[in-house]
Amino acid sequence: MSSDVPDRKAALRAAVLAARARRSDADRDAAETALARHGVATWRSATTVAAYLSFGTEPPTRRLVDDLAAEGVDVLVPVITGAVLEWARYDGPASLATGPLGIPQPTGHPLGPEALTRADVVVVPALSVDRAGHRLGRGRGYYDRALAAVTAPLVAVIYDDELVDEVPVERHDQSVGAVLRPGGLTSLS
Repeated sequence: MSSDVPDRKAALRAAVLAARARRSDADRDAAETALARHGVATWRSATTVAAYLSFGTEPPTRRLVDDLAAEGVDVLVPVITGAVLEWARYDGPASLATGPLGIPQPTGHPLGPEALTRADVVVVPALSVDRAGHRLGRGRGYYDRALAAVTAPLVAVIYDDELVDEVPVERHDQSVGAVLRPGGLTSLS
């Protein structure tokens, strides 16, 4: 591992966040519709999907989460507890409050970190993903810690242009096997 990896990660994070900030509301709305359509078509027969509720300029996942729940899928979303992600059942928008870091999260009973092991698929946020499945997150390590023992398929949600040839990677970084983009679901090698 090169000693400049943290700097390269920081530069890529800044570039992606700046590009996301320039996206129009129309682009975000179209992405939300497409992500929900592709995700529901793929996971509507799943028993449990662990996902997340997007915030800020992230690719919008609220409709995906709502539509999966409407299909009868048990959707788990993260609850930040200290440096650990716990999981709680998603019971609709009325059951949400703003949690630490300004992220929406359920107000219901947390099921603990181990609830993630019940998921048929785990949908995770990313700023960028490369074709080998290396995922660039926001740098706090919540998902890398949570995913370390997960055996379910891992899918990162990104915009189409955020699938790149290379993402700087460190030993602790957890890779994903696919990306969900407005253009569809893509398996990675």
